[in-house]
Amino acid sequence: MPVLQTDQAGFLLDGQPFRLLSGGLHYFRVHPGQWADRLRKARLMGLNTVETYVPWNLHQPRPDRFVMDGGLDLPRFVELAAAEGLHVLLRPGPYICAEWEGGGLPSWLLAEPGIRLRSRDPRFLAAVDDYFDRLLTPLLPHLAPRGGPVLALQVENEYGAFGDDTAYMEHIADSLRRCGVDVPLFTCDQPVDLERGALPGVLATANFGSRSAEHLAELRAKRPEGPLMTSEFWIGWFDRWGARHVVRDPDEAARELDELLATGASVNFYMFHGGTNFGFTNGANDKHTYRPTVTSYDYDSPLDEAGDPTAKYTAFREVIAKYAPVPDEPVPAPGPKLAVPAVRLTESAALLDHAAGLAPGTESLRPLTMEELEQDFGFVLYETVLPVVGPALLEVERVRDRAQVFVDGQPVGVLERENHEHALAFQAPRAGATLRILVENQGRVNYGQGIHDRKGLLGKVLLDGSELVGWTSRPLPLTALDGIPFTTTARSPLGPTFHRGTFELAGPADTFLHLDGWTKGNAWVNGFPLGRYWSRGPQQSLYVPAPVLRAGTNEVVVLELHAAHRAHTVDFREAADLGPTEE
Repeated sequence: MPVLQTDQAGFLLDGQPFRLLSGGLHYFRVHPGQWADRLRKARLMGLNTVETYVPWNLHQPRPDRFVMDGGLDLPRFVELAAAEGLHVLLRPGPYICAEWEGGGLPSWLLAEPGIRLRSRDPRFLAAVDDYFDRLLTPLLPHLAPRGGPVLALQVENEYGAFGDDTAYMEHIADSLRRCGVDVPLFTCDQPVDLERGALPGVLATANFGSRSAEHLAELRAKRPEGPLMTSEFWIGWFDRWGARHVVRDPDEAARELDELLATGASVNFYMFHGGTNFGFTNGANDKHTYRPTVTSYDYDSPLDEAGDPTAKYTAFREVIAKYAPVPDEPVPAPGPKLAVPAVRLTESAALLDHAAGLAPGTESLRPLTMEELEQDFGFVLYETVLPVVGPALLEVERVRDRAQVFVDGQPVGVLERENHEHALAFQAPRAGATLRILVENQGRVNYGQGIHDRKGLLGKVLLDGSELVGWTSRPLPLTALDGIPFTTTARSPLGPTFHRGTFELAGPADTFLHLDGWTKGNAWVNGFPLGRYWSRGPQQSLYVPAPVLRAGTNEVVVLELHAAHRAHTVDFREAADLGPTEE
């Protein structure tokens, strides 16, 4: 494979002038059975390169465990890109933002008291060096100098928006080089943060979504020589719970792209195909108020969440054709979809009744955080005994992120970080009543200093001003549902409940799970974690990739945290509902 170089004016590939026409495609947000399809559609739009972040937290879920198979088989993804004739840009972090849980940083780092992430804290740097060694060793054969498609690697990610420690950035770059990386490195920052995040001798690129010529002129003023590139050309945006679905007019985005390419610059679309925050992997923002991101990462991209070309795909293809060859093939047609209405969920199991069978609890004086329990995602169930009877006031120093409170199995209220809620009044029916608090990690903060985002009940828990001590903390990551003892539903159980049903298919195709009449929770199909749903919206459906389904009998499980549909039914439909739009 040709090697990427730079000269005073731009990029060279195999000694010839070259423009990167790239698009973001995160392998970890796409079912691996669909990687080849998405890559083919990238080439057909006129792209010559794909870009992907690398989520440290998924690849190294524990310090002594590294995963690179199945949906995390990055070498296979890179090989598929090469087979499609595409180059690859890798963004290994260690921090990636990406509206991803914790910005991609593994939760076990936060088990260290006082650790400073994205800094020269020796504990953090040692973990980063170990991660890079484990990640890059199997990737070295895929770098361009060795015949692979990987042209360049990014150093950190938008560090200028976080700090200005050049020595830290130098350590990250040196660590990549020590691991054998011999392709060009680059940094990316918003124009205002460029100097804080840049490194001497490393290509600096800019991120923006509008005023392309202005921002590139600003980049050229700061970097008189070398390639001009935007590593994140924002052509859409992400959604958060409680807001509206963000879209961007395709014609307006295409005009911005035309302006960018007219300067001769290289580009990476963010995103070409957004995909999905499957399971519990969405991130959150916290700029004085905590705002979790939704399950869908559709991002109003050229390819929608199901991988179908949108109007933006066609508009961008036409612009790209003005500046580079585009394959003489038609725009791909939408993939087949299936519908199965009114699937009945006839079996159920109450979460509180069966929690002890899902995971052992740990006894301690105070509630333990998720990180102390060596838990990444999901829920923690806390339990203690109430010493009082009658009116009581519960106060929690910090709720991270949403706590449902039960007394003797009866729901008495909810405390939400998003609403800055810390106190709850209720009636204790008897001395010795059982207090249970089910806490949901709604996504670790992925941007800013808030990435130091430990989960669970943090600090003291007070009852009428006195600290409650003597707790059982039970981790509920819900990575497997095999141990849940479902029984036929006679009447809907009170409180958080798993509901299960089956449906028949002649064969698989993409579909969308709609949960009209349900309130809040998570869903799985054939054991695959689709993600979170919430009636507050904007998202009102969950994407079900075709490879998750099979001919014959299929299973759907819904964990409803509050009120289930009266008839206990869900629908599989041919179209998504991402909610009312906001342009």
